[in-house]
Amino acid sequence: MDPAYALVRGVLNPAARIAPGAAGRAAFELFTHPVRRSRVRESEREVHGRAVAERLAVNGKPVVGYRWGSGERPVLLLHGWRSRASRFAPYVPRLRALGLSAVAFDAPGHGDSGGRSTGVPEFRELALRLQERYGPFEAVVAHSLGVCAALGALADGLAAGRLAAVSGVSRVGFFPAAFCAGLGLNAEVERALRERIERELFAGDAGGWERYDAARRVEAVGGPVLVLHDEGDTVVPLSEAHRLREAYGERLELVVTQGLGHRRIVAEPTIVDQVIGFISAGLEVPVA
Repeated sequence: MDPAYALVRGVLNPAARIAPGAAGRAAFELFTHPVRRSRVRESEREVHGRAVAERLAVNGKPVVGYRWGSGERPVLLLHGWRSRASRFAPYVPRLRALGLSAVAFDAPGHGDSGGRSTGVPEFRELALRLQERYGPFEAVVAHSLGVCAALGALADGLAAGRLAAVSGVSRVGFFPAAFCAGLGLNAEVERALRERIERELFAGDAGGWERYDAARRVEAVGGPVLVLHDEGDTVVPLSEAHRLREAYGERLELVVTQGLGHRRIVAEPTIVDQVIGFISAGLEVPVA
């Protein structure tokens, strides 16, 4: 067991009983700060280097956006927690071959962007900003936390023909529960953390939990959905994918893999093939 986890648990669990506000604030700082920034991998470097870098900002934090192509017929790529846009490098040449542009960003505290913290609402806001710049998207491809943000943005006006969701989270309420369970934090800490999230991320709106629960806003998300999830995912359990499948019914296709885990699945060639096939099936102009 990581001794740092034991230290955090040993401090926050008793503190939540005495000073829940302070415990919630400390837990929130840990919750919203990525432990480390992911670097561009060697296998991603060539594609990443061909991107046109663009400037964005959210809540005063400078954000690096990326564009491959002219921006016409855009596909939005949304990375996950402690990840970065370059993880979608295998998709870019395939999208370009279909005559599509790829657009993405490194979220605050991730990749080459500024800031030290972020959350689902900032992912959602940045997605909507890119729509203002490029217009409606042919599709969205998202991973992990990015899936939760994508579903929230689609329910709030993001226009996209299709959504491909890899190892996705169906509701924002999953995150504080998983965070506290992972660190061994008790119910008092989780309750204090949720109160802090409502105050800081949802601007005091307790309805934020429902806003970012895709199973409760099914009617607001149009178009077909492809969900790909590994049965051995130890970060986001397969139950999140089944929850989406139950909510969206026949317009959601669920693909369950084996042995790919939570992160390796994103760049797995067979997964890339399925996502690109799903996107191309929705294009108005047949691909020769």
